[in-house]
Amino acid sequence: MKDIRIAFFGTPELAVYVLDELKRGGIAPALVVTAPDRKAGRKLVLTPPPVKVWAEEYDIEVLQPESLKNSDELEILKNSEWDLFIVAAYTIFLPKYLLELPKYGVLNVHPSLLPKLRGPSPIRTAIRDDLEDETGVSVILLDEEMDHGPIVAQATVELPEWPVQGRVLDELLFREGGRLLLEVIPEWVKKTITPDPQEHGQATYTQQIAKADGELHLDGDAYENYCKYCAYDGWPGVFFFEERNGKTVRVKVTDALFENGQFLIQRVIPEGKKEMSYTDWMRNADD
Repeated sequence: MKDIRIAFFGTPELAVYVLDELKRGGIAPALVVTAPDRKAGRKLVLTPPPVKVWAEEYDIEVLQPESLKNSDELEILKNSEWDLFIVAAYTIFLPKYLLELPKYGVLNVHPSLLPKLRGPSPIRTAIRDDLEDETGVSVILLDEEMDHGPIVAQATVELPEWPVQGRVLDELLFREGGRLLLEVIPEWVKKTITPDPQEHGQATYTQQIAKADGELHLDGDAYENYCKYCAYDGWPGVFFFEERNGKTVRVKVTDALFENGQFLIQRVIPEGKKEMSYTDWMRNADD
């Protein structure tokens, strides 16, 4: 498969997992399309996206357009011969003219068993809503609608436990997506795979996660709280509010367990304080 010219569209670490698997299997893109460098951290240092860092490590050309409208930024895409585009964790929709450029179309890795869990947060929504049976990865032929194209291949993964921490499932599913592409691409370009249209009437949808979504209600269902804690691992994290000495304090939960039907908080970061054990926080309730 070394003769096939591929352009890869993706930005965060999730997309790097796919690239790692493709490279390991002997299929690497000739071009990576990713987001522009952005200022990040408290000091607002200009920081390249993870996919750019990966591409530069392997001397792969990088394109960082602000948009995918038909502009001079995209000359290398428009004026080159492409066999295949691959999209994984890229937040900009590919317009019709780009979808029509590559000889074999555009394959997209989506971390759910489509048509279930379309949209921007399939992994974290599956954990939060306890949807283990809908957890997997799909490769679809991309069209102009969100997560709508026909299914080329699907796979489930063997999970160490359930619910699983969000960042663990992120990596498991996107790496599986890369391995699935390795199986699919040789057959796809030989045209031995016929994609199956999705059952659109069965589709479910996820929403963009906001920071405020991480609020826990400790008097609520213990298992639901634990699922939310696992789902929002890394970002946005989970927290609760507590009254202390006439003030409302925001307390971030950094470690928790689910045992014997109970949501057991282990460690917290109270607003304005350093990380501590939850026991110490509760012991000093009058501080």
